[in-house]
Amino acid sequence: MDIFLAILTFIATALTLIFILVLALLIKIYSGKSIHKPNYPPVDGTVFHQLFYFTTLYDHQTKTARKHSTYRLLAPDQSEFYTTDVRNVEHILKTKFDKYAKGKYNRDILRDLFGEGIFAVDGDRWKQQRKLSSFEFSTRVLRDFSCVVFRGSAAKLVRNISLFAKANDTFDIHDLLMKCTLDSIFKVGFGVELNCLEGSSKEGVEFMKAFDDANALVYWRYVDPTWKLKRALNIGSEAALNKNIKVIDTFVNAVITTKRKQLDEQHDSNVKEDILSRFLEASKKDPDQMTDQYLRDIILNFMIAGKDSTANTISWFVYMLCKNPLIQEKILQEVKDFIAETGDEVDVDNFVDQISDETLDKMHYLHASLTETLRLYPAVPVDGRSALEDDVLPDGNTVKKGDDIYYLAYAMGRMPYIWGDDAEEFRPERWLDQNGVFQPESPFKFVAFHAGPRICLGKDFAYRQMKIVSITLLRFFKFKLGDETRKVTYRTMLTLHIDGGLHVNALQRVAIC
Repeated sequence: MDIFLAILTFIATALTLIFILVLALLIKIYSGKSIHKPNYPPVDGTVFHQLFYFTTLYDHQTKTARKHSTYRLLAPDQSEFYTTDVRNVEHILKTKFDKYAKGKYNRDILRDLFGEGIFAVDGDRWKQQRKLSSFEFSTRVLRDFSCVVFRGSAAKLVRNISLFAKANDTFDIHDLLMKCTLDSIFKVGFGVELNCLEGSSKEGVEFMKAFDDANALVYWRYVDPTWKLKRALNIGSEAALNKNIKVIDTFVNAVITTKRKQLDEQHDSNVKEDILSRFLEASKKDPDQMTDQYLRDIILNFMIAGKDSTANTISWFVYMLCKNPLIQEKILQEVKDFIAETGDEVDVDNFVDQISDETLDKMHYLHASLTETLRLYPAVPVDGRSALEDDVLPDGNTVKKGDDIYYLAYAMGRMPYIWGDDAEEFRPERWLDQNGVFQPESPFKFVAFHAGPRICLGKDFAYRQMKIVSITLLRFFKFKLGDETRKVTYRTMLTLHIDGGLHVNALQRVAIC
């Protein structure tokens, strides 16, 4: 009887504590948030409501943005603003750039994976990496080296896909593209031959899976109110994240150690082609700041930009072409117009060698098609900043110091008040003038590469890789969905992966020799 009474007392006490904690949390969420004031955007719930829509979060945000171009979700310590208003985007990313930062809330969530890398920091750390990276991306050595690597990777990809085409097998092109771009970024970025596409790097494949899973688990923190407690106890999703980060760190640290040894053994003054070698050279001048941990953070930030953005975009591009076969054939004709070839057999190595920067610049329809893909399927579907002081947005809404404001790139691409009544249609022609020449839009309207002082330095780098791979794939294969009835959607994470991959069939257009 005493044991039964003790159990009841324990349960009652636990329930009372839970009630008190929930009540305290609700008071903290709803107090001081100016809910009914007219110069604040409408409230559409709390950040925890996103749990109900997590698997379709970006579509839920799109639906809400059609009703309110700017709205709020309430969080315990701040309001979270969400906007698709182009004026607001320009305001926070350019006009008032110094008044908005990544913010502590975002840094805390991202730090375990991205550390002090360029996408997760502000201030001097950001400026230092921005300056170094800006110089690297502007060098002809890197541009020429990257073209060689991208052409070689595209040729390997064609040979890999040809095996599936000959066997008439359905395959996951998203997975192949992830391996292809991982190989490319490791070669260009770190001077390492990973060979994931050829299946000879078990460690590389394990690293890729750990990185992708960590990406998703970090994003989960935005909707999980208990993530800090779970991290402290090392349980649940945080235990899984910790395990993945250990795999990532082991792999990246080995790359740094190997590269340091290679550079120490080189006694000549040859120009270093890969980015990591250049950062390591810079670390000799400032070893206290350029630690191995800092280099690890820089590498992982290059990783999410160099692997995820291009592989995801090409995957969505292939999906769009499968849904729009006439556009697929139109791009193929443009390829044939600018890359000469003879005979019924095409040597893939000779073909890719003909893809020069001059050739790429002429392919306006391809550029428009890739850009249209990014409009609908941006590599980073949601991004944002935190207010460093009270402010008033161009749409008249008031922001308090500490509030986070996110611009919804995925939703913006689907807004009729930005792109017209056909906003949800895949129409590359919207980017071309009457002469078929590509016409760019404001980066605050087309935010796939961010905008303002933090605009993506690798934009041209990414387009170059996407074009080389796309040209090569479409010259040798016609793609069809493996299952037309299967719904193709995204996996909710920091970058817009295709959930479960993209399963296609490839029909060989010409013999490969």
